[in-house]
Amino acid sequence: MNDHEHNHDEEYEHSHGHTHPHKQRKQVTNRLARIEGHVRSIKEMSDNGRDCPDILLQIAAVKKALDGVAKVILKDHLEHCVVSSVQDEHRNQVLSDLQKALDNYIR
Repeated sequence: MNDHEHNHDEEYEHSHGHTHPHKQRKQVTNRLARIEGHVRSIKEMSDNGRDCPDILLQIAAVKKALDGVAKVILKDHLEHCVVSSVQDEHRNQVLSDLQKALDNYIR
């Protein structure tokens, strides 16, 4: 397993100092790999002089796919990290980290 591959049942430590299993990690990795391949094919389309509307359509598909994977990550984080931190002394840090992530994602 290389640095970019992880067991989906593996626990990850967050900046707030405790670990949680991310059950959707494998699904996220698979979706990102498909998106990565899709972006490479868009680059090839551009290199090969494909029509701009075709390229823009494919870019729109990638944007939608990225939004979908972001939704999976957020749902997983809410269900496993935020919920478990409710009784945790790191609750404020977890919520602050989530707010920062949302502020960066939704501008």
